[in-house]
Amino acid sequence: MAMDGFSVRVLPKLDSSVGHTFFQPSKRINEGQDVTEFLASKAYVDIMTFLLQLNRSMYPTKLPDGRVQSWPLNSDAVEFSAPVRQLQQLLSKLEAILEEAPPDTGPRRFGNVSFRKWHQLVESRASSLLEECLSADLLRTPSTADPSGPTAEVELLAYFLGSWGSPQRLDYGTGHELSFLAFLAGIWKLHGFPQNSAGVEERAIVLGVIQPYLELVRSIIKKYTLEPAGSHGVWGLDDHSFIPYIFGSAQLAPAISELENVPEEGSLADAPPPNGVAKANIVERERGTNLYFSAIGFIYDVKRGPFWEHSPMLYDISGIQAGWAKINKVRDCVVVPRPGLIKSRE
Repeated sequence: MAMDGFSVRVLPKLDSSVGHTFFQPSKRINEGQDVTEFLASKAYVDIMTFLLQLNRSMYPTKLPDGRVQSWPLNSDAVEFSAPVRQLQQLLSKLEAILEEAPPDTGPRRFGNVSFRKWHQLVESRASSLLEECLSADLLRTPSTADPSGPTAEVELLAYFLGSWGSPQRLDYGTGHELSFLAFLAGIWKLHGFPQNSAGVEERAIVLGVIQPYLELVRSIIKKYTLEPAGSHGVWGLDDHSFIPYIFGSAQLAPAISELENVPEEGSLADAPPPNGVAKANIVERERGTNLYFSAIGFIYDVKRGPFWEHSPMLYDISGIQAGWAKINKVRDCVVVPRPGLIKSRE
């Protein structure tokens, strides 16, 4: 969209008059050189556009009367559309399946093998789950070149199943999180979310779908003691997640109007200091309202020892003096996929 010379990039939706062909996604990133090809693809442009679109929506908003509206978790100011509520129902159904696959009590060195049972149950029911919780017209969107060929469901299903970790390796990591973001982006491109004012539906997606997804994933990780996927150890930002740090830092950045660019520095007036991530009492206070601190809180749940020792990159970031907008800006330098964890057919 464009307004008086100011433009906000929005992920374009499929134009039915142009036509589109759906394919079964396959793993295309297997080694380092494949990442270069991915970074030049339309798939990468689409996923980054969607990510930044969601990110902008989480910046506090300047209201016409001069007040500032922030967007904490469980905000009463955010209304959930029918598609968002359907996705919440989908997540609730996945959570209920956890009861059917209790952790194995036998000795183990790595992740709990019962995760494989849970994942198998989800995989066996995936089509029916999507049919129950997503629009039938959306799922059955045909390939215009071959109406009898694969429908949109084939692509959505692959990204959906890629969002829950690896049953073979008993691990979960940022690539699986990225697959869920691609799943939501696919729904967006298929006109699966209503057309609202800028930022309205995006905020509902972040607070109503992505945060519950992250909470469910954390429950799965703890229940089945999943290993970090492709972890760089202390040299990685986080063993499991990335996007809560993007959206969470946006929540704490200065307010913007609909016609302003996102700032490059500064913080919301009453935002906690960035170095609060190293203080357990501040983390505990903020984790219920902020995505960044909710991710930090999970680290406190699963790791022991000094924060600077087990999370040195996050500790270094906490020393940034220019505020949460600067921390949010750091995303431009680090949103790069790890080999082997992203499906792309572009």
